[in-house]
Amino acid sequence: MLDWSDRHYRYLVRLMTRRARVYTEMVTTGALLYGNPERHLVYNPQEHPVALQLGGADPTELAKSCELAARWGFDEVNLNCGCPSDRVQNGAFGACLMATPELVADAVAAMKNAAPEIPITVKSRIGIDHQDSYDQFRRFVDIVAQRGHCDTFIIHVRKAWLSGLSPKQNRELPPLVPEFARRIKQEMPHLNIIINGGLETWTDIEYWADELDGVMVGRAAYQQNGWLAEVDPRLFHESAPNSPETALRQYQEYCSEQIAQGVRMTTLIKPVLGLFQGQPGARAYRRHLSEQAPKRQNEAEIIEEAQELIKRNSRPTDQSLSATLS
Repeated sequence: MLDWSDRHYRYLVRLMTRRARVYTEMVTTGALLYGNPERHLVYNPQEHPVALQLGGADPTELAKSCELAARWGFDEVNLNCGCPSDRVQNGAFGACLMATPELVADAVAAMKNAAPEIPITVKSRIGIDHQDSYDQFRRFVDIVAQRGHCDTFIIHVRKAWLSGLSPKQNRELPPLVPEFARRIKQEMPHLNIIINGGLETWTDIEYWADELDGVMVGRAAYQQNGWLAEVDPRLFHESAPNSPETALRQYQEYCSEQIAQGVRMTTLIKPVLGLFQGQPGARAYRRHLSEQAPKRQNEAEIIEEAQELIKRNSRPTDQSLSATLS
């Protein structure tokens, strides 16, 4: 998630689930090849399994970026063919690539050749603009799978409008068509099909996890992330590493380490603002963090202070996808 799934967020996620795969923000090939690659590639070893999501359209540059990903030890490289933002369109990548499946296939093939030890996956929409029929979507998948030898597709089951809608509107206004994901799996059972988009309840998540090969949850996993402590028990039948409360205490220790390296609390609190969404005291908790972090940039203790506001208002709650995720 661009501007969301940074390394601090991914570290927090890993404190609550060992099994869910985490993805970096989309990183452009230009940023890696002509900028400061370490800034975008550094991560904590605890984040594994962690995938690098790439934005780009040039097969040679994507291949070189995959070589970097391999050297840094990423577990997957994902090519973004679904982001509709103006910034991405100006670079002729993201959702624009759905119009050129042959180019995507060539890019994936080059990426696989450059880093054969890493799975190369594609994240896409189900179509763009008026190119939104199932046959057009199937053609895209078929070409990328056969010519590019891609076997895993993460499908945001909305089409994208390349003009006229903001990225936020593109996440909300085009209707969800999950049947496209189900049908492509039925017709191409050898492919791994992972569904994304509109997964806001455990009912949805568990249903599609059984129907397909996996689910990807985006903003619901950020804006209200305490429920991630239930991922391992519900989907993998394993115990969670920590409750949200314990995870937050461990995250405070992590914050102290990051502060010593020059990271500011205004950056570090962002992943935990939604940790207790829907619980008594959550508003006071968020307000304390938001107000105190700018004033006390080097004091991780503000997290403990905020957590006390939750404890004062605590009562037994169902931590699973509470509030809007029920």
